[in-house]
Amino acid sequence: MRFQLLGPLALADGPDTVVLQPSKPANLLAALLLNANSTVSAEYLQRAVWGEEQPATARAALQTCVLRLRRLFAKHGVTGTAIEAVPGGYRITAAPPTLDLLGFRDQVRRAAGLDRDPEAELHALRDALALWQGALLANVRSEVLHRDEVPRLAEERLRAVERVCDLLLGLGRCGEALVDLWTATRVYPGHERFHEQLIEALYRTGRQSQALAEYRRVKGFLLEELGVDPSPSLRRLELSILRGEDLGSAGPEASRVIRGETVALPAAPAAAPTASMAVPVTIPAAAAVPAGGASAIAPAGGASAIAPAGGAALAPAAASGVGPVPAVPHFTGRTAEAAALAARLTAPAAAGPEDHRPLTVLVSGAPGIGKSALAQHVARLVRDAFPAGQLLVRMTRADGEPRTADEVAAEVALALRESGEGRVLLILDDVVDADQVRPLLPPVSADGPEPAVVVTSRMGLGGLIATHGGWVQRLTAFTDAESYALLLATLGAERVEAEPRAARRLAALCGHFPAALRILTARLLTRPGLRLADAVDWLGDDPLARLTLTDSPDHSVTGLFDRALDRLDPRLSEAFAHLAQGPPELLADRGTEDEGPVPEAVREQLADAGLLEDGPPGPYRIHDLLRAHVRRTARIRDRRTEKV
Repeated sequence: MRFQLLGPLALADGPDTVVLQPSKPANLLAALLLNANSTVSAEYLQRAVWGEEQPATARAALQTCVLRLRRLFAKHGVTGTAIEAVPGGYRITAAPPTLDLLGFRDQVRRAAGLDRDPEAELHALRDALALWQGALLANVRSEVLHRDEVPRLAEERLRAVERVCDLLLGLGRCGEALVDLWTATRVYPGHERFHEQLIEALYRTGRQSQALAEYRRVKGFLLEELGVDPSPSLRRLELSILRGEDLGSAGPEASRVIRGETVALPAAPAAAPTASMAVPVTIPAAAAVPAGGASAIAPAGGASAIAPAGGAALAPAAASGVGPVPAVPHFTGRTAEAAALAARLTAPAAAGPEDHRPLTVLVSGAPGIGKSALAQHVARLVRDAFPAGQLLVRMTRADGEPRTADEVAAEVALALRESGEGRVLLILDDVVDADQVRPLLPPVSADGPEPAVVVTSRMGLGGLIATHGGWVQRLTAFTDAESYALLLATLGAERVEAEPRAARRLAALCGHFPAALRILTARLLTRPGLRLADAVDWLGDDPLARLTLTDSPDHSVTGLFDRALDRLDPRLSEAFAHLAQGPPELLADRGTEDEGPVPEAVREQLADAGLLEDGPPGPYRIHDLLRAHVRRTARIRDRRTEKV
């Protein structure tokens, strides 16, 4: 049995992982594990569990939490690890094999002794970083721990990532370093060392103009956001690039931090570039929204740094639009779909001609139904089957505009050239139409990595499946059980099980729609004292207006639906508005003799776009939230044009 701290707090036994629900005992366990093998005072533990303002019964309640943890250990067969009561507090014993944090530090120490062998040091550091499985303690609701402990641990990780990039530069493997650095600089825009490494990597790969553009971008950010100039080393690097100077060998000079101790590192000898595959270092957002989102990062069955099971992925993309696949913490639901998709991707390759097409899987469904989260979650589950790596390819820009097939094809080709031998997985995310995808599905090359492709799209893309083959996974709204499980995972068992009927009513008001549930739980997490029964009344008054994040208006159900409808041909948009505002009979299949005001061909196009569900031989349906949105938009438009 192994404790996992470097991500959601969890217990792991081989491939089986149990992610703990947010609770006071979870706060206590995290505080003890963060200080494993040391006595932790009762006073500190009380603050970690309840915060600075503690109830009068905190000491007695702390003992109750300890008993609950001991019962949890017994239930899951935890042996050799016990919570001991010692004078003044409690202590938990652990070792590198039983606690990932200690394993990480042990690997970093081992890497420090390999400084004369850069390849071995790089391998050891990557093994250490592989232990990080998402946003740190995302399911632990302790302000004290997130304030005092998480930043310190995040800094340990960043130093290891810096060292990995230094080693890659020193070995001449600048292309591999770029994969990590594009993500790192966007997630940590104020971390100058990452920017310096990125600019150096760009320059060393012959991209002088891009390196200078990146310097100007960093300089502008530092001046506007922090009011400071770039560091002297960044300014010297810019001057060297402007002069076209040879930077010399890229021997790493970074320092390493082990449990807060800084150790200077000698320069590693430069080495010739190698064709070794790029193993991406996934860098999660430092301040991820806890459970309930559907976006980016993780193992043990979770849904995302800001995303609940099946919600839309919101992880930072690499600047090129091609980057490592982020994990999806707190992923819940979609058990059957995830298992089927994983089985399909890991099945033995079918026999066929040498120029057979790569395996293609299409994940389709309505906007906000969780296509990206499912694809990214499954990618993490099957990563061992793709030794040449996994790439997430953004097929639309931040403003929703589709990227051209030629642009994406060039970036993918560049990334694949840096891959190793064996299978590689591509996730083509948010595809707009089949023409975007076809140039990316060439015959499998005999001398290149064998690709498998997962396409996520709101469209059915029947034409693509007809011409290139593949397997389709269409997603619909959650079941009642999946919605309730999501609320449990995000809001915590204590809060949800205290008001189960109200929790189920909230899920129903959200229409069991993953994106709506994600936004609702994010709002409820910011108001921990709000009773769920009161939230039912509050949400029920105007669900569409309240299913939005006030500090991030782009994250709203109405915005999501508006962006989806904006992609439609105006005639289809008008037909959909007519169907949504009319009686349900308009959606019935009347046969070819009496198709009504909206012909079946048009209804089928709307179903293909993810806006209608099911269809012949049964009736079409419009999700209640989507229907309410169209009617609300029409009322607002009519009011705006009303004469007074």
